[in-house]
Amino acid sequence: MTSDDETATGAVFARMYDLDLQDDPGDVDLYLALAARVDGPVLELAAGSGRVAIPLALAGHLVTAVDLDPAMLARAAAAAHDAGLDPGAVQLVEADLVDLRLPSAGTHGLGFIALNSIMLLAGRDAQRAAFQTLAVHLAPGGIAVVDAWLPDAEDLARFDGRMILEWVRADPDSGDLVTKTGSAQHDAATATIELTSFFEIAAQGEPPRRWVRRDRLRLVGADELTGFATDAGLRIEVVAGGYDLAPLVAGSDRVVIVATRD
Repeated sequence: MTSDDETATGAVFARMYDLDLQDDPGDVDLYLALAARVDGPVLELAAGSGRVAIPLALAGHLVTAVDLDPAMLARAAAAAHDAGLDPGAVQLVEADLVDLRLPSAGTHGLGFIALNSIMLLAGRDAQRAAFQTLAVHLAPGGIAVVDAWLPDAEDLARFDGRMILEWVRADPDSGDLVTKTGSAQHDAATATIELTSFFEIAAQGEPPRRWVRRDRLRLVGADELTGFATDAGLRIEVVAGGYDLAPLVAGSDRVVIVATRD
């Protein structure tokens, strides 16, 4: 059972997630274009607060948005309502994507895991299972997409535990100022990054309230992702270095895998 304190903390972190992504990463147009290529509903795994799912629904697609975090899904529900979407345009499902099997398996035209969410899974087996989940939910000819960050040596060298100011922004929900600082620690032995994020929230001149979030990212490269896709029975269509689907090249800071189910 979730305590009131855990519920309140989850709601704060869901708000902070949206504030963190105030600057658009630029991936929504890619998913809109891919969804327009296929028939059938759309499945988003690790959908968060609906950042991508809601624009897809507004474009007329039936979307199932899956996430393990009830606070994220609550924000997605509120955002869908605020956007004027009909009930049912976005079906919100609280579930672990790793072993997910929905009644709609085998019918989806597009399934995807956006913006580094694959890196939040605990290890290689969970990441491989996420591709299996996408594959079993796609209809024949359906498209699977997974997107992951590729930090370079300079990035990893900075992940030594030092504190870095990331941003100061106004929270649109409260009007308070939010300061985000963070610390990252890279562990080469496990190919992981331990992230600690500090959010300090306060009106100007008032003492702040501090919230601390810890995440563990498992780094994953293009070759490993293509292997997971192939193991799941998917056929690789594109291994891209960005959301414009230009080819992956040396120095690309992102990999976008686009694969299809035969």
